[in-house]
Amino acid sequence: MTNKLFDFGFTLVNEEELEAVSHANDDLASATAGANQTQQRLDQLYNAVQPLLNNLKQNPEKEYILWPDRLNKIEEFEEHIQNIYKGN
Repeated sequence: MTNKLFDFGFTLVNEEELEAVSHANDDLASATAGANQTQQRLDQLYNAVQPLLNNLKQNPEKEYILWPDRLNKIEEFEEHIQNIYKGN
């Protein structure tokens, strides 16, 4: 047997140098951005619907709601909700 130093054939790297870690970090960043965008759209949806609900329960003792130009207002609100849903 010789006193030759045996090289096991590997080198040490830190976390940032690993390709798998780089891909995982990219995936994490993408997922985080998607989650933030979804949360933002949910917040917009909540903020759009909440005033309607507050107005509807404003005077519960009144049996009728006076809502002039109802069709146009509903269509505008429907378009607003669709824009939030589509991310526009």
